[in-house]
Amino acid sequence: MNARQTIVVIDFGGQYNQLIARRVRDMGVYSELVPYTVTAQKVASFDPIGIILTGGPLSAFGADSPKLDKGIYELGVPVLGICYGMQITAHLLGGEVAEGKVGEFGGVVCHYDEHPLLAAMGKEGTCWMSHRDKVVALPEGFVGIARTKDTEYAAMACDAKRIYGVQFHPEVLHTEHGLDLMHSFVYDICGAKGDWTMSNFIDEQVAALRKQLDGKKVLLGLSGGVDSSVLAALLYKACPDSLICVFVDHGLLRKNEREEVEEVFGKQFGVNLITADAAGRFLKALEGVVEPERKRKIIGETFVRVFEEEARKIGKVDYLAQGTIYPDRVESGVGNSAVIKSHHNVGGLPSVVDFDGLVEPLRDLFKDEVRRLGFALGLPRHIVMRQPFPGPGLGVRVLGEITEDKLRIVREADYIFREEIAKAGLDESIWQYFAALSNMRSVGVKGDSRSYDYAVVLRAVASVDAMTAEWYKIPYDVLDVVSTRITNEVSGVNRVLYDITNKPPATIELE
Repeated sequence: MNARQTIVVIDFGGQYNQLIARRVRDMGVYSELVPYTVTAQKVASFDPIGIILTGGPLSAFGADSPKLDKGIYELGVPVLGICYGMQITAHLLGGEVAEGKVGEFGGVVCHYDEHPLLAAMGKEGTCWMSHRDKVVALPEGFVGIARTKDTEYAAMACDAKRIYGVQFHPEVLHTEHGLDLMHSFVYDICGAKGDWTMSNFIDEQVAALRKQLDGKKVLLGLSGGVDSSVLAALLYKACPDSLICVFVDHGLLRKNEREEVEEVFGKQFGVNLITADAAGRFLKALEGVVEPERKRKIIGETFVRVFEEEARKIGKVDYLAQGTIYPDRVESGVGNSAVIKSHHNVGGLPSVVDFDGLVEPLRDLFKDEVRRLGFALGLPRHIVMRQPFPGPGLGVRVLGEITEDKLRIVREADYIFREEIAKAGLDESIWQYFAALSNMRSVGVKGDSRSYDYAVVLRAVASVDAMTAEWYKIPYDVLDVVSTRITNEVSGVNRVLYDITNKPPATIELE
């Protein structure tokens, strides 16, 4: 028997799959995400207290659709199928799934029966749907426990076998009391104790890292951003004698970034920190490059080459540590997810790396979980709550070709933006904010003369986990001050734009 209680989340390729696992962890229960190809024997090895089947983009009755080892339903463990997870359960257990005449997408009013799974849902409420297929006949032993205007079986239950399904998505906030439904499943049906904490995560990771890195060297690219800083603290706690941090000045940094990193980590914390001055090398490699994915690949590959050279100077280095987090992996393509953009921690690495392996202990955490981990490790607030900064740096905040002058413009504009946001007391209310430089030049007037200068784009979003984001409503008076300062103080700029696009359809970064 495992001492740690676990909910196994089986992934069918839907967009909310890791969010489901994270919701369970937020409830104080460890969750493990596994692919739908997992065997019943493997699931049993986790000694789970419950199993959740996620959504997915395909039809349960399709010949090539993801199926499931039916033995999983015979493990005697409670099962909750969500959307596709409900449909595949009905299909495999003898029910019928068919394409509906009307699809349900977005908020839909759902009517609920009295049932332990739905104890917090009331008699009706709005739920978040995303389907056209539906269960039209239940398997033997199941009953319908919820319905909508167009879906007879919006939820189903077989209490004898403790197998349940919901057609809607309780894991998203759009479903009223959806997290309460998940809580009912995890605690009331699965019997969770809620003893999983970030301290548990630290203990397990420290133990695993000590075993993996015993007597070996691990090289970490420390940018000073949240992810790499938390990773440095975790590695330092696990194996201080093994850790070597290399800060690469690639010339794509924010204003004063190098000085701040060297002060905090080199002097204050005493980390074994090496600074590699490679700005000229990166800019030469990026000369004439305008396509965003090509930029990312070049930056990622050059980054690794610099690491290799530093490693040779140091001597034997066995592992490369990276602050990859889950949203990076989703956008770079994980499982059935489409590639949105490659991240230098993920898709930008060359095929051959001169290290024995990678160390990525944050790879299954969302940004808010990384911040909680940072606090649990004792990092100061100004480090943990620092603005997110992409691995390619300003390389993805300068649209088009990257030049020294463009970098100067975006660096100064971004500094002014961040300074005024802090003055307005909004720096911890906005999830992420930054200035980028468009590749657009337009006519303007400065003094009595005509100007033909660049447009700076301001971006500010509210988010929890970077998977979705809404543009932040910065007060007009603050935007006015920022715009005035940028156009007055930064030469080469005569126009300031504010990006009011959500994610999706946009990404948070411009490239």
